[in-house]
Amino acid sequence: MSVEEVARATRIPVISIERIEADHFDDLPGEVFVRGFLKAYARAVSLPMEEVLARYTASRRIALVTPLPIAAPARRTQSRRFGVAIAFVLLLILFTLALSIVLRPRGHDMPPELSEGTLARARTSLSA
Repeated sequence: MSVEEVARATRIPVISIERIEADHFDDLPGEVFVRGFLKAYARAVSLPMEEVLARYTASRRIALVTPLPIAAPARRTQSRRFGVAIAFVLLLILFTLALSIVLRPRGHDMPPELSEGTLARARTSLSA
């Protein structure tokens, strides 16, 4: 296959194919791109992908590095604390409202038949 045919089949620029074939990996964009280019190149020319990557890794002596997790910024914890404080205040208001409804004096909204004055008169009339 010509370089142009490989470039069309892999969608890799011709200049990058030429750099791969000349082992000028430092002239390519970056490690992730090099590995992707090598996988596509190996598929296009029917080579075992794992073997191509293993040879590349051995020639470069690349140590695999696990990236460290990014620490959460302090601002996020402050906003979370603020949200918890707002939720707590709202719950306190709702609890106070519910308690005031439950403990409200009920003598004013009772029917006259059930009010204490009517019950007291009924007791006196029954005992007489």
